[in-house]
Amino acid sequence: MKLSRKPGSRRKLRLVPVVTVTAALLAGGATAYAVNPSTKSTVTAAATGTTYYVAPGGSDSAAGTAAAPFKTIAKAQSVLTAGDTAYFRAGTYKYTAATKACSSQTALVDGITLSKSGSSGKTINYLAYPGETPVFSFSGMKDDCRIKGFNVTGSYIHLKGLEISGVPQNNNLNHESWGVYITGSNNTFEQLNLHNHMGPGLFIKDGSSNLVLNSDSHDNYDLHTSNGAGESADGFGAHVPAGKTGNVFRGDRAWSNSDDGFDLINAFSPVVIENSWAWSNGFIPGTTTAAGNGSGIKAGGYGGVYSASAAKHVVRYSVAFNNRSAGFYANHHPIALDFYHNTSFSNHPDYNMLGITSSGAAVGLGNLHDNIAYGGTLLSNTTGTTQKNNSWNLSTSLAGKDFQSLATTGWATARQSDGSLPVLASLHLATTSPLYGAASDASTASTKNIGAF
Repeated sequence: MKLSRKPGSRRKLRLVPVVTVTAALLAGGATAYAVNPSTKSTVTAAATGTTYYVAPGGSDSAAGTAAAPFKTIAKAQSVLTAGDTAYFRAGTYKYTAATKACSSQTALVDGITLSKSGSSGKTINYLAYPGETPVFSFSGMKDDCRIKGFNVTGSYIHLKGLEISGVPQNNNLNHESWGVYITGSNNTFEQLNLHNHMGPGLFIKDGSSNLVLNSDSHDNYDLHTSNGAGESADGFGAHVPAGKTGNVFRGDRAWSNSDDGFDLINAFSPVVIENSWAWSNGFIPGTTTAAGNGSGIKAGGYGGVYSASAAKHVVRYSVAFNNRSAGFYANHHPIALDFYHNTSFSNHPDYNMLGITSSGAAVGLGNLHDNIAYGGTLLSNTTGTTQKNNSWNLSTSLAGKDFQSLATTGWATARQSDGSLPVLASLHLATTSPLYGAASDASTASTKNIGAF
């Protein structure tokens, strides 16, 4: 069907939701053995709204139409209401100063503040124009304090298809800066390319039911962090307080970050990491020089001390390889975390289930089933954990022939057209492997195999 409209006019857009995040899976307590959710692309807005356009060569005094686009996201936000969409055309949106001056060298400032909220079924949408890549560059910011590139304080917001790069540190008095910093709820961050920040690419500090979907965070390095260069630039992080459930990382990739790929330290509400990949973390990007902690997925902990308020996180259907330290790490977590259907290759170790007792003693804690460990050092601190049907529990020893490929290149290749992860042969089981078709939960899991695939 062909729709006619006047040239340059704004059109009405109806977006239909195709995926729902089920908070019940995250409620904590019992171990969750659930069917693997889809990693396919999702659109969260479900309402008719007005469409606006933004372009680097536009003008904020223009009408915001396709023919006369706005210039800035700030202008777009000022006119958007619940259910509306702003499309960003290709090109670079450069930021050289924060929205306010630094009150001190340790103050917090934003390059962009997204404070206006949508509503349930009517998200406010900031989307790349189809087939184009808008780049938000913060490398030119000179503010002499701590910087957040995007500070998302609003709720029911959808960001999709944006490249966000270069948030700097301009002194050595602080820990990290951040690419995207989140305190709102019910937001979706989809198909973002986050890179070359002096701190985490994306960080959930507060808020509930935020979905980070099919996004990449890489080559982040905090050169000027006050407690040591490289110690705080994770790919993704969530350090949410108690009572803020439903935050999910799904279909994400984290590589070449100076600290960890994913980091859930100091998260007091359950977080899920699923269908995600982490590799080559813990080095200065582009080198083999050691930097920060270097775990692929650091799934908990509270700074090495016991907390009676610890949350149970879930890590499933994920892959970690060639990280400087652990592939999957419990990080002194006080309760058993859930790790199932993961594949860890050539990490040091592949799984480190170091927990902590109420007296401060080290202990092995974790619920592990249907995981693969191969290459590197396989296990650490797993005595005392609950284990079932993992590769190391079986009578058969793994060998290279059990995999279709052990290639560690190509993992950063382009995603599929819908934003989901690329289809690779590497670390997938060969059909002749005894682990193929041997999952203990084959009737409910998305794969009948042991491991992530």
